[in-house]
Amino acid sequence: MQDHAQELIDAAGGPAPGSLRAALANAMVGLKKRYYGRGPEAAKAYVEDDYIFVVLEGGLTRNEETLLAAGKADLVRQYRLAFQDAVGPTAMSAVAELTGRRVIAYHSQVVFDPMRAFEIFVLAPES
Repeated sequence: MQDHAQELIDAAGGPAPGSLRAALANAMVGLKKRYYGRGPEAAKAYVEDDYIFVVLEGGLTRNEETLLAAGKADLVRQYRLAFQDAVGPTAMSAVAELTGRRVIAYHSQVVFDPMRAFEIFVLAPES
């Protein structure tokens, strides 16, 4: 997974000089683009103590949009949570590499109106 994390960071243009928040947002955009085939239109990361929150705007795939139009929001949410399990180690590795800290928990959630995905990371306390 470490190689995949570095690929995400490289695909996002590498870490932005002096901007951990931008590097984290870019890495999560890279993850969505690589594994979903489509990335969000905008992203912003927040770092507070031992927590990282990345908010991603847009980025639904065409099949997800079709399911939402058919009233299947729960199915899209269920799929995205299954996806989180599959790519969680890669996302956690990217955050650990960028922050220099161990990630002890990760959760992803999505809302549809407006379309936002939330990537939440809990970092191990600094020693």
